[in-house]
Amino acid sequence: MPFVRFTRIFCLPPLAAAVTLLAACASNGAVHGRATSEVSALYAQLDQATQGYDTALQQVRAGNDAAGQKTLEQALDTLKNASVRCGSTAGCDPQRFFSAYDHMLRLKDGSSIGDEGMNEEPQTGMALDQGSIAALPEAQRSVTLLHGQKLSELIAMNGAVKAALQMWLTQWRPNLIDAWINYQYLRHEMWPAYKDADLPEALLFGIMAQESGGKVHAVSRSGAAGPLQFMYATGMRFGLTNSDGFDLRFDPAASARANAAYMNEQLQVFNDNLELTLAAYNAGEGRMRRLVGPDTTVSFYDPRIYNQLSQQTRDYVPSVLAAAWLFLHPDSYNLRFPRIDGVAGSITLQRPASIDELTVCLGSAGGMEEGWFRTLRNLNPRLDPQQEQPAGVVLQVPKLLEKSYASRCVDGPWPILAADLHAAAAPVVVDPAPPPPAEPARTRHYKVRRGDTLVGIVRKLRCSSVQEVAEMNHLRHHHIAVGQVLKVPECR
Repeated sequence: MPFVRFTRIFCLPPLAAAVTLLAACASNGAVHGRATSEVSALYAQLDQATQGYDTALQQVRAGNDAAGQKTLEQALDTLKNASVRCGSTAGCDPQRFFSAYDHMLRLKDGSSIGDEGMNEEPQTGMALDQGSIAALPEAQRSVTLLHGQKLSELIAMNGAVKAALQMWLTQWRPNLIDAWINYQYLRHEMWPAYKDADLPEALLFGIMAQESGGKVHAVSRSGAAGPLQFMYATGMRFGLTNSDGFDLRFDPAASARANAAYMNEQLQVFNDNLELTLAAYNAGEGRMRRLVGPDTTVSFYDPRIYNQLSQQTRDYVPSVLAAAWLFLHPDSYNLRFPRIDGVAGSITLQRPASIDELTVCLGSAGGMEEGWFRTLRNLNPRLDPQQEQPAGVVLQVPKLLEKSYASRCVDGPWPILAADLHAAAAPVVVDPAPPPPAEPARTRHYKVRRGDTLVGIVRKLRCSSVQEVAEMNHLRHHHIAVGQVLKVPECR
């Protein structure tokens, strides 16, 4: 992520000072035995990386941002290589490397890390000046302030977030890449709402990646719908109503506006506590307000809060934060998101076609090996993908497809093939005559005796199930009483 001109003043202690303290603690281990030469060499590389950190600071203070960027990247590479070797070297403390690595990543974000001292003049840090945000590349803009705080300062690298990082980088990696691709084509619709609400883009991506993966028409088993998975009542509260029979929860732009309004509302309720706000989004704001009470400074991980939440919510919050962190730092986690040209465009149909047909005739145009169905569906959420649209209808598409549509889908063999496949019909299967209705089950009665249990009664009769008898007699928790007359199926 490129550096920009930094004009804001922050108090930034040199990383070397922090690492010196760590080194001093480690040096006490010399009482129990001297470090091996290999460990000493690794620690020397750690020192080299921290010196590179200080050099990068000096270069930026001198106005040489490009050199500062290069020096910091070299320091990070040195640190990464040494930390990998440290993990397999006896006597080496990986935590020293992790602490320094996290510190450098936060420097890249322009985070303020501690104070230099009460009487010292503040130094110029690598911090983004709010006035220069408009000139930044869009990816860099995503690290701007969340209500006065850097997003990176709000993401604690605790065990839960690190575990979520591992999941996104391993088992969930395909989902993360799909979410990234889907988001790049939806970005022009969703990002403006977050930008206007002064919310970081990384947060929007993290929520979307966890909620739907960027599938605009996703619906959960609980009824949450859309790319940001709004429940019906909550969506209604934020303007996601029905428009001409279309559920606005499926509209990417409207959904992003509602999500931004919800997040700002709950951030205000929870005193800008991002973790509690995300928990409210997942578990419900009413429940979170009752759990948190008046003390909005409480941590999401405080047992009084954490232990009262479902496992789904316990996983949800760190997963969103981890996805947001990877959005900011993919290269630092050996992750490469594909380059996507998501510039918006449109086509006017020259011949009738459905989204299904367009997907067939476009094929893998533009290098999209997976095909364009999901993207076309996402960008035209009001259309039934199988419904043929008449000529003259305007469809939203990535701009890179405008020429591909003209060359592949107007004339030639592909639109003919697509139309032929679309018109194909599966054979109609005539259902056989329905079986005659089952004879109603005959019943008899059984009088409960002392010592009877419902399970024992069913076993004694050998012709029914506990659930069937419970339902026939409207029993709660299988409770029966001596002398009670039960209706039971009669054996045949």
